[in-house]
Amino acid sequence: QVQLVESGGGSVQAGDSLRLSCAASGYPYSRYSMGWFRQAPGKEREGVAAIGTDGRTSYADSVQGRFFISQDNAKNTLYLYLQMNSLKPEDTAMYYCALTPFVAAGTDRRYYSPWGQGTQVTVSP
Repeated sequence: QVQLVESGGGSVQAGDSLRLSCAASGYPYSRYSMGWFRQAPGKEREGVAAIGTDGRTSYADSVQGRFFISQDNAKNTLYLYLQMNSLKPEDTAMYYCALTPFVAAGTDRRYYSPWGQGTQVTVSP
């Protein structure tokens, strides 16, 4: 059974940094790409960053140069990270990690399932 558990969210001020983590288990890691998504109140869920099985990364324009996605494989768990720097109030949202078997999915949320429960990020001015 696939499990995705996000952590690392919090309340920070504009300009601060946060590092989100996602512990993923119960699936064949090498066959799946992973991504980070976010959803602000009243808005659709949007892609933030993705990393393919070949290690290639992609980012939404709004976070390019500020956010960095990476992953690390442990024995039975894959850890996905999102380093978020120079945070802005508009980055405030619930952040989710998710999987996709589609190599070219990038940050298109339509190709991702399942999803974690999310971790809240709040950035004050």
